[in-house]
Amino acid sequence: MQQSNIISDCGKLSRLFADGTVFTAFDTETTGLKPEYERLIEIGAIRFDKNGIIARYDILINPGKPIPPGASAINNITDDMVRNCPLIESVLPDFLTFVRDSVLVAHNAGFDLSFVNKELERSGFNPLKNNAADTVHLARSRFPQLPNHKLQSLAAYFGIDVRNAHRAEDDARVCMEVFLRCLNAG
Repeated sequence: MQQSNIISDCGKLSRLFADGTVFTAFDTETTGLKPEYERLIEIGAIRFDKNGIIARYDILINPGKPIPPGASAINNITDDMVRNCPLIESVLPDFLTFVRDSVLVAHNAGFDLSFVNKELERSGFNPLKNNAADTVHLARSRFPQLPNHKLQSLAAYFGIDVRNAHRAEDDARVCMEVFLRCLNAG
């Protein structure tokens, strides 16, 4: 099955943006690092185009298993916070409606896409086929002089306000801002 195509050509992304294409910056928080064994616990997303933000999406998800302490230490999401939240099966239709056919934007897109696609597979859906952009790759190509290209480091470099690091909606917002800075750097 065909999955998302990562667009690494900043010129092409700039043209799509200038032409009014809708983009969706998104981020996930998870119970661990391996989508085969771990689960999503939060999805945050922001739809935007050349005129600004169109809509926001943020939801906590009950993973159906305990959140390991190491994951909670990073994202500050606890079992108590997700206990009464919806399961992923009921979240995915709304998320798919939200992203529609937009170009997806994520920081280390392969990670987030692999988790979303694994959850889609588990729930009987097809994988995402949207085009996507990876802000790690874009930042490395546009700003190779930086010592690293972590999202928080890029936010500091660009002077982007980080309100709630390692929470999905705020990371999606920061990712969107980094993406826009990368487009404007060329």
